[in-house]
Amino acid sequence: MIEQNGHPHSHETEEAHTHPNSGEHPTHSHDHIADAMRTGNRRRLLGAFLVTLVFLFVEVVFGILSNSLALLSDAGHMLTDVLGLGMALAAMQLAGRRHKDARRTYGLYRLEILAALANGILLFGVGAYVLVEAVRRLLDPPSVANLTMLLVAVGGLLANLVAFALLRGGANDSLNLRAAYLEVVADALGSVGVIVAAVVMQLTGWPYVDPIAAAAIGLFILPRTWRLTGQALRILVQAAPPHLDLDELSQALLELEGVVDVHDLHCWTLSSQMEVASAHLKVCRGADAAVILRSARTVLGDRFSVGHATLQIEDETADCRDCSW
Repeated sequence: MIEQNGHPHSHETEEAHTHPNSGEHPTHSHDHIADAMRTGNRRRLLGAFLVTLVFLFVEVVFGILSNSLALLSDAGHMLTDVLGLGMALAAMQLAGRRHKDARRTYGLYRLEILAALANGILLFGVGAYVLVEAVRRLLDPPSVANLTMLLVAVGGLLANLVAFALLRGGANDSLNLRAAYLEVVADALGSVGVIVAAVVMQLTGWPYVDPIAAAAIGLFILPRTWRLTGQALRILVQAAPPHLDLDELSQALLELEGVVDVHDLHCWTLSSQMEVASAHLKVCRGADAAVILRSARTVLGDRFSVGHATLQIEDETADCRDCSW
């Protein structure tokens, strides 16, 4: 789509919206693919949510009955799974409505990123609690029902594997889904740790293995949670996508025939798989603005995977004042 507006000044301002792999109707094609992807991800999330919710109650009940910190810590992780999956599902559902108005011109896509950030904060809290409780139990180890702990942990691992299989296919498409996926992976490894601890206690009777396994689960989760939270914060502060080299992008636009300068370039992530850019292109006198816009659209979409861009065309004699921020 190209809009041209004449002005009494010495230059014209033109805007173009770019869509990768665009054809006759690029916007509809891009939206159709995004909608299909979100529908599949919602189904994955719903299946994983139901499986995890059912087994959460099993782990809580038997964790209390067996007095196992490792099992209760695994239940705590599973609780964050349920909350995280629920938030992710709700955020994806709301974002998928694409409800836009004068105050929400980008719709509700950012809710997915907020859900991912909330999941990261939850995981931080659970990990810290488990580490503190593990230290307390190392100082005063309680008795633990080993066999109950083992049986429930095996069941928990099976539930995690089902959720893992459901979420794996969409983990690279959405930061929101990746957050839920990482939670399930961590919980599955936590179940493995509980199983190992239960077997060791059953064979040796050594009471310290339960809090040690719980602490190992907490230490495994924290660095991954840190990276996930960092990704969500990077998007929320509108930093440039890490895979995009803005100098390279600017040079690619500058190499287009007729372009003499590129400035006021911005690029950020709206939500997962949705990169946005804006820039001012100063062109030589007599250049065909429509041709330049089409070329810029192709470069941004095909080479840099930027799905939406607003480009302002300026005459080379124009005095454009960039924003200081």
